Amino acid sequence: MRAKGGTGLAKLVQMAIPICRAAQRQCPRTGPGRSPDFDDWMIAVLIVIAILARRKSKSAQYRFLWTHRLEVQRWLSLPRFPARSTYFLRYRQAHRLMQAAIRLQGRRAIRDGLADASVVAVDKSLLAGRGPYWNRKDRKANRIPARLHGIDRESQWGYSSHHGWVQGYSYEVVVTAGKNGALWPLLASADTANTSEHVTFAQKIDALPPEARYVLADGGYDKNEHGERVEQGRPGGRHFLCPTGPMFQPNPPSGYRQTQREQRSRQLRVKRAAYFKSAKGQRLYARRNITAEPFNEWFKNLFGLSDHVWHRGLDNNKTQLLAALFAYQLLLRYNHDCGNRNGELQWILDGL
Repeated sequence: MRAKGGTGLAKLVQMAIPICRAAQRQCPRTGPGRSPDFDDWMIAVLIVIAILARRKSKSAQYRFLWTHRLEVQRWLSLPRFPARSTYFLRYRQAHRLMQAAIRLQGRRAIRDGLADASVVAVDKSLLAGRGPYWNRKDRKANRIPARLHGIDRESQWGYSSHHGWVQGYSYEVVVTAGKNGALWPLLASADTANTSEHVTFAQKIDALPPEARYVLADGGYDKNEHGERVEQGRPGGRHFLCPTGPMFQPNPPSGYRQTQREQRSRQLRVKRAAYFKSAKGQRLYARRNITAEPFNEWFKNLFGLSDHVWHRGLDNNKTQLLAALFAYQLLLRYNHDCGNRNGELQWILDGL
């Protein structure tokens, strides 16, 4: 079954509107000044439409939206169409709302039985920035070599065992890791490539779905604080499955006097490491390799992110990446409504 012309896009827009409106209520504007002419949820839906149309530059996005402005105004009940400058400015500000919308749509998928969140996996993925490489020595000195043009000054160098060294940006996503069914992103964030997983994941722990009994993570997330917060954050308990680092010692060094807090933390860490090494722990952790890592590849291929990001600048890329992840959720819901129980989404985009 294929999406028919604008019909599929219209349905996706109608699915997006209530989620984005609810996200705006969770992210109200604060501070002085009059209210904007266009609500934040309206701009967010415009961005999602442009991303579903796979228009990569903001200029191309606005041209597409302007060409289809009569339909878009009808779908969103807009009194008039936003100016180009308004779209460009508000684009940079939309990532906060998009992050909340991803969380809300993930909760809805769990509530509607579309996503099995009993096991989830967290992973960070790097994306190359646009423009030439700016080596770390020159970057630190804020020096741009002669004939080096088009540098993205806001991109940063980051390293992962999978990608190696990358100059650019990153996103982190919590996805379902069930035995069957489509993989659902439930929580997400985006930042520069050098942003630590310890910082980004710490901000997501309290938002983990209460249905999640097991949380899978690679060694980059190994930290006592994470494990304790994850496991103590759910009534009835939860397991944090993460390989321990090479510096981990089950017993304290000889002669070292531990505080009660340190003793408790070490005991929990030893218990966590033993569960990870158990047969059940290894079976569960094996799901990470067939969920989180494939998800990143599918997501990047679907939205043309395998080579580099769409924009220059952190705020632009945060908005685009989070809006694309929100769009991925919409496509999963649309696919389910069409009677499919898999994660094959390319046919929908091709039919829009």
